[in-house]
This record gives sequence, C-alpha cells and structure tokens, in this order.
Amino acid sequence: MDRVSIVHDNFLRRVAAQDFPVGQADSAALDPGMALDLYRSQVLSRALDLQSRVMQKAGQGFYTIGSSGHEGMALLGEVLRVDDIAFLHYRDAAFQIARAAKAGQADMMRDMLLSFACAAEEPTSGGRHKVLGSRALMIPPQTSTIASHLPKAVGAAHSVTLARRNRPEHAILPRDGLVMCSFGDASLNHSTAQGAINTAGWTAVQGVPLPLLFVCENNGIGISTKTPSGWVKASMSARPGLKYFEADGLDVFAGFAAVKAAADWVRTHRKPAFLHLRTVRLYGHAGPDVVTSYLPKAEVEADEAQDPLLYSARGLVAGGMAPDAVIDVYTRTLEQVATAAEEMQDIPRLQSASQVMASLIPPKRSVTIANGPSPEKRAEVFGSDMAQMDQPQPMSRLINWALHDLMLSHDETLLMGEDVGRKGGNYGVTQKLHARFGPARVIDTLLDEQSILGLAIGLAHNGFIPMPEIQFLAYLHNAEDQLRGEAATLPFFSNGQWSNPMVVRISALGYQKGFGGHFHNDNSLAVLRDIPGLIIACPSTGDEAAQMLRTCHQLAREEQRVVIFVEPIALYPMRDLLAPGDGGWMRHYPTSDSHIPLDTVGVHGDGDDLAIVTYGNGHYLSRQAQHDLAEAGIAARVIDLRWLAPLPEEALIAAIGARPVLIVDECRRTGGQAEALMAMMAEHKVERFARLTAEDSFIATGPAYGATLPSREGIVAAAHALLR
Repeated sequence: MDRVSIVHDNFLRRVAAQDFPVGQADSAALDPGMALDLYRSQVLSRALDLQSRVMQKAGQGFYTIGSSGHEGMALLGEVLRVDDIAFLHYRDAAFQIARAAKAGQADMMRDMLLSFACAAEEPTSGGRHKVLGSRALMIPPQTSTIASHLPKAVGAAHSVTLARRNRPEHAILPRDGLVMCSFGDASLNHSTAQGAINTAGWTAVQGVPLPLLFVCENNGIGISTKTPSGWVKASMSARPGLKYFEADGLDVFAGFAAVKAAADWVRTHRKPAFLHLRTVRLYGHAGPDVVTSYLPKAEVEADEAQDPLLYSARGLVAGGMAPDAVIDVYTRTLEQVATAAEEMQDIPRLQSASQVMASLIPPKRSVTIANGPSPEKRAEVFGSDMAQMDQPQPMSRLINWALHDLMLSHDETLLMGEDVGRKGGNYGVTQKLHARFGPARVIDTLLDEQSILGLAIGLAHNGFIPMPEIQFLAYLHNAEDQLRGEAATLPFFSNGQWSNPMVVRISALGYQKGFGGHFHNDNSLAVLRDIPGLIIACPSTGDEAAQMLRTCHQLAREEQRVVIFVEPIALYPMRDLLAPGDGGWMRHYPTSDSHIPLDTVGVHGDGDDLAIVTYGNGHYLSRQAQHDLAEAGIAARVIDLRWLAPLPEEALIAAIGARPVLIVDECRRTGGQAEALMAMMAEHKVERFARLTAEDSFIATGPAYGATLPSREGIVAAAHALLR
C-alpha cells in the first residue's frame, strides 16, 4: 500500500479528532511564536518530501532521500546560530528550512524544489545533485555520504580554536562559533564516524578546545538493517572526552530544553558533545524503497503512529491553537509547494559536459601578496641551517627548507600528520619545524589517516592552508575517500561556492632497499589519477621539489586547489648519480621566489635518437641509463614529467619532437601512468613508442626489493629494443 498516503490521511484524521500520541511534553516549554515557527518548518519539510515523489513520478524530479520522521531537526535549526557551520545528514531538510526562517530567507521552498528538479539555476549545486546546503546559511553541501563528513567537522571545530590566535585572511567562522555535524544511527557504525568521534575525544582529553556538537539522529534502522535497541546510548554515553546528551526529536516541546542544553554546553565549555536525538523514519529509506518488503506491517504502523507532526500538533492545540488551524497550515503548505513545483516544469537543466564540469575547478580568489620575512627574521628561524645553504643538499633537506620558507611567509599554513612534529617525520623532512613554529602550526596527530585528511579539510573551510602528511602511500588507502568523496567534490557540488584547498604530502613509491615491503614501497598512483580536479605533482630532484612545493602551495592558496605532492622516499637521501661520491644528485637550494609552473616538463639533454619520458625514481634511473646509452653511441633526451595530473600534454609533445619515445613508469603495468601516456602518444601520432613499467605485483622485502621494478639496465635494454 502507499505508505505516503496513509501517513498523510492519518495526520488529517488524528488532528481533527485530537487523537495525539501520548507524551510528557508541556506546551509551555516553547514560546508560542517559536512553536508555530518550528511547526511551519516541519510542515514545509514534509510537503517537500511529498512533492518530490510527485515530481519523480512525472519525470520532473530525480533521486532524493526524504526527511520525513526527522522533522525534529528543526530544533537544531532554531537553537544554533546561523553562523554556526553545519555539516548535515541527508535527512535534515527541516534543519535547513528552520535556519532559513531564522535568517529571514523566504525562498527556501523554491530553492529545494529547484534541487529536486536538478535545475541549472538551483543556488547550491547548480543542478548537479539534490543537495542540502547553502553558502548564506553556512551549510556546506553534502550528498548522500555515509559518515564521511564527520572527520572534516572535527577539523572545522579545531580551526575555530586556531583562528582565535592566528586568524587567516579568508577565515569565515566566528571566534565564538561552534560546529554541528549530524548523521544517522546506522552511519554511527561506519569506521569513518568512529574514527572522527575517537579523534574528538582524544583531542578533548588533552585539554585542546574543540567546539563540536555531534548529532546522532536515531531512527532505529539503516536501510533494512535494524540498530539494536539501546546500542547508541550504550556505545556513546561513556566515551572519554565527550559529553553525552539525549533529546526527543519526535516532540519539539519535549526535546527543546535538552537540545538547547547541548548546544549551550558546547559553546560555553568549548568541548565536544554527543546529542542522541530520537527520530523515526517514515516511508522507507529512499526513492522506490518499499518498507513493508522487509519490515512487518505492524512495525511500520507503529512508526507511523509516532509521526513528529502529530506531536507538534498536540503541543500547539494544548497551547490554544484550534485543530482546524493546525490542519490549515499543513494543507496550505502542501498547496503552495505543489503550485511552486508546477511553475518550474520547463525550467532549464544542465545539458552539456562543459556545463556539468564548469565547477570542477574552483574559482581563483584574491589574496594579499606576502612580502616574506625580513632577512633578520629568516636568519633567526633557520639558525645554523643558514650556513649550509650555499652547499648542495639532498632532497629531504631542500623540502624541509621549502616548508620553512612557506610557513615563514604564510601564517595560515599548517602542517599535520603522524610524527611530523617532535620527531620531525620518518625521514627527517619536517625536522625543527615543530620547535621553530610551535604545536599549533605543526600538529602531531593520532594514527588515523581519515582524521588527518579530515582535519585538513575542516581547517581549509576556515581559511587555513593545510599541508597534511600521509606517512606512506600505502596508508592513503585507509582514507582515500576523504579526497575522492569530500575534498575534490566540494567545489563541484557547491557550484564553486565552497572549497577546501590543501597540499597533501605523501612519502611514496618504491626502491627502498629491503625496507618494509609493499606497506612502505607502494608503487601505485591509480587511486589518485582518476579523481576529477585533483593535481598530482611528483618531483625527483631537491631543487625542483622545493620549487614545485611552492607552486603547489600557490595553487592551493590562490586557486583553491587540492594538490597531492608525491615525494619519492628513495630519493630523499640520494647524493650520487653515476658513481659513489660524485654528488651528482645533490642540488642547491633555489631562491625563495622561484617556482616551476604547472603544465611544464623538465628536459635533460638534446639527443635526437630517443626521448625517455619518466618521473620520480624513473627519472633518476633514466639519467643513469642516458649516460650508458651515450657510451653506446645513442644520444637520448630525458623528459621528467614532474606533473602527473593534469598531464603537461602540450609541453611533453613539444619536448619529444620527432624522437622515438620510451616511457619509463615505476608504477604497475595495469593502472600506471604509462597507460595514459601510451594513449597520448597514439593520439598525437608519435611513430614509435614503447613502455617499461613495474610488474603487476607487490614489492618484496629483502634482496628482491627491486626485482619487479624498472632498473638502469632494463631501461638501456628497452631503449636498444625500441631503436632496433
């Protein structure tokens, strides 16, 4: 049967008969004007749910997840300030509607209908998805994510604290604000949610302020899987560092005091709290889901009897409002929504690829040009390192100095990651930064990659330029969705209104001699290469690493981009190129104003016989092979890609010229960079090309560490084979 119609008819019948659910609420618990405002928000949320189904049946609307049963979230919309940033559960239309009413915005009904219709003029995503979100209401858009927004909520809350002493130029969160993050009881079980909640408690018990309100909307079921009775309270009520509150989200009259107490506690104490909000789910999970296909009819009817609108109607009637007037608000709202939807049947929608992709890259923003530190200040911070700057150094030292200069010039730049602080990183790349810039700017995190990236995303929401470190590429896989599902998608789903720029540093790739096997020698970038809008940089020499890191920081700070900076571990300490002691791979620290632009390649040699296209460790090996080939009478040019996404296609083809091409790719044959490069060669009609890649294998520990990887000798052999 049509459960939507049943719930609708039950509401009209029961309000007319004053047949209300039994409860303890006092109608005097809410100011009459506030009570009516909350009811109006709840009713509009319900009416929009009903209309979305009508629009879908008519082919005018598209996939959506309803908020019916969760209308109690209007309480949070009323209690919190409009400038408290809110990362919402996908069932929180009532929150957004109530916040819009509080802010005096009259167009929320139309805005949401435009979202259902995927209309091009929809103000949040520009018609790309049905989303909750609003720049003016401080609600970054969320799609139907499952708990992936919790880590960035922790980061945003920490940013409020950091910005009190070090306020970025583009900060948007108030100094006394709090962060709200809502989710369902099923989402609570996701590892991402558990990691974020653990991080919040871990932070709080150390005395670090974290004004964060987690809101768990407990409707007792996730799609068709029930949440065990009492599970949420049992698992969350005694978590260290987390204050626990319970509230009735079915009855706004009963729930108001507890909701307000939770918000006030977070704002006053600047500590995280967990609000356990009782809700119910009506109509099933989403779209065509038929709830009676997996739940007994009696259970479905019991949930329907707990309709939050009935509780609100009871309180209003108890406060003196006539039942007919309560029903009139409901029916008139349904009519207004239906009329508004009818008016947008022929509204324009996105059509072309260019329209859809227009927001993949966020808009550039104006920034204050940094003058940089005075020579005296720079000398003070660098200390004894200044005396070494006129000597060639390995890559790890030059990256370290580049980080120093970036942090000296840009106060909003922060580093975070496991061991980046006191220890100075696994390979010493962040040495001395913690002592010189302090723990508020060089943050030692707990061991959780999702929390590290979430911290960065949240900090970036408030104007900071975070530079998180992932200790090894293999560890990224625990958290890659934070980049794919959160960071890179934010400009796309917000039509460029929101962004979370950052530079993610990853110690990566193979060739560590016998250390750690595949957990510390991961030669696959495939999970990064296909994320739209992501920039991937991979230096191979120390001087270029410093210059590219500055470019990456500039891309984040000025162009709001998400950038991955892949640092080849094996090249961190590399000193020699052809023979022990030759110092051929050491470089001088480049002047602080020098950069290497995106869309350029590095060219080494003018040989016309062959072009070797490579990057990272492959560049180092190819330069060795270039020497060996020259001794055999073959003059080769080595081209270092440097930028792996987007590929510097025009510069690369120009550097190749008419030469045959050997691609040397240290990543695996399947999913490696060589696949894209081979396709590019074919598209540009390069006459002869071949590839030498790593095998489709993990990397072993011990003497066989390099057996599956390209080698100096292998490059020479592949070059001879190509030229034959």
